Amino acid sequence: MPTLIAEPCLIQSAGNKPKRIEEYFGRVRSGDSGVSVARMTSPGGWVEPGQRPDFDEYTVVLSGRLVVEFEGGILDVRSGQGVVVQRGEWVRYSTPDPEGAEYVAVCLPAFTLETAHRDDA
Repeated sequence: MPTLIAEPCLIQSAGNKPKRIEEYFGRVRSGDSGVSVARMTSPGGWVEPGQRPDFDEYTVVLSGRLVVEFEGGILDVRSGQGVVVQRGEWVRYSTPDPEGAEYVAVCLPAFTLETAHRDDA
């Protein structure tokens, strides 16, 4: 039987400014450990700590621009584009433009703070 997720669960964000994280599927909202799916609304000027996660992260930018820093350089991911970050890669996300960005992130297996392995502040 299909399961309706009537509304997402709000998750606390990391970074220098508050970012809205709406988890539809994952450990918090649905109890799924294999996958997490979240919609992010990130303000202009937001930047999070770097991380080297134990999960693959698939991101689709719905509006704005997401900057993805990695050990080999920087990617600008714009509205209508996507990016995949493989587990074990160092990465840092930011939304430097004034309008911020909206995007959907899918993590396999599901995101946890412990498996994100964020850089020390």
